[in-house]
Amino acid sequence: MSRNARPELFIELDLNSPVFQSTWDDLELIEQEKAVATFEKITQLTWNQAYRDKGLKWEKIHSIQPPKGVEALYSFRVSKSIRGIGFRQDHFLRVLWIEPDHDAAYGKK
Repeated sequence: MSRNARPELFIELDLNSPVFQSTWDDLELIEQEKAVATFEKITQLTWNQAYRDKGLKWEKIHSIQPPKGVEALYSFRVSKSIRGIGFRQDHFLRVLWIEPDHDAAYGKK
């Protein structure tokens, strides 16, 4: 590592989206527990590690227009049946919502 290289920061989560909060409240407790485990895992990763993590299956979403000021939306595996949808902002993962219907995470096909 060169002298001037800064160490990579771990990902921080922003789960404050009102849509996320409402979808979270609709999950069954067992699914919430699985999601918490995934979120804990994410916060122990750098962005380079998250992109390569085969379990998260980080994917750019082309079928949903991102909010104004956001370059792109991405989905990631929260559990076998749930996908998270969010975007990267600096070292934060801003989670907009979680989708219990795996296929619906990608919008209309």
